[in-house]
Amino acid sequence: MKKSNTIINVAKEAIITESTAIANLVNYIDVDFEKAVEFIFNSTGRVIVTGIGKSANIANKIVATLNSTGTPAVFMHAADAIHGDLGNVQKEDVVICISKSGNTPEIKVLIPLIKKFGNTIIAITGNVNSYLGTHANFTLNTFVSKEACPNNLAPTTSTTAQLVIGDALAICLLNLRGFTSKDFAKYHPGGALGKRLYLRVSDLIKNNAVPKVNKDDAVAKVIFEISEKRLGVTAVMDAEKLIGIITDGDVRRMLSKSTDINLFTAKDIMGHSPKTINKDAMAIAALQKMESKNISQILVVDNQNSYVGVVHLHDLIKEGIF
Repeated sequence: MKKSNTIINVAKEAIITESTAIANLVNYIDVDFEKAVEFIFNSTGRVIVTGIGKSANIANKIVATLNSTGTPAVFMHAADAIHGDLGNVQKEDVVICISKSGNTPEIKVLIPLIKKFGNTIIAITGNVNSYLGTHANFTLNTFVSKEACPNNLAPTTSTTAQLVIGDALAICLLNLRGFTSKDFAKYHPGGALGKRLYLRVSDLIKNNAVPKVNKDDAVAKVIFEISEKRLGVTAVMDAEKLIGIITDGDVRRMLSKSTDINLFTAKDIMGHSPKTINKDAMAIAALQKMESKNISQILVVDNQNSYVGVVHLHDLIKEGIF
């Protein structure tokens, strides 16, 4: 029990240390930050993000965030840069260099080379008075008083601070670009996030059967239609007009009252005013409507309110939306 308490306390202390340091970053958001964002926004080139060690790992994440939010970015490892990869940097590119100390040997070699090319340098560093901090065009301060590591050695709080400043840059650029959910979907066509933003109901129903019966059809036909179309439901029609819905639950409830199915027709056991959704609606809207109504299927209609299919909860699960 004592050991468990120690683990819990150490974990809590690490989180508190990092969260306190992150909250303090608001005090370092200054004119240099503003000018750096505006410079990137007005640039016609890409953003090259570089660093070494754990800062290189953070640089990779910042690149991913920038790319996914509309700012073209490329990762360049600082050590590889001085051994040939510096050719990645084009004339109009902006270079973000990340380093806690700002004084690592690779950084001291790299910075003069980038400046010689004429590229603008944005520093993300915990030491604004370092070589990097004083030679960059814009310096973003990520100073932290201590690492979460009990020995104050392993990069923990400092790398979290770097990541947060990178996120702040990306969000500011996103805001300036007027980046919308539609733009996000364009850059995230795969995965659940993208599908929530671009997948429509019509995409879900295109391979589904379209179960339907007439209001005067016998229950035997209703059972056959539900079983054959394998969606657990059928629409009930009056000629071409949608007037009701029958689920397999409705059939079970009928059978619990009477086993003589010949006594009933579709209109006797159907639910009136069935819940529907337009085929052009977003798939996520279908999920939200099913959740709010506590149902597993919803009937789909077109712009003329004509019945065209069924969306089942399983369709949403299959697409990874649920």
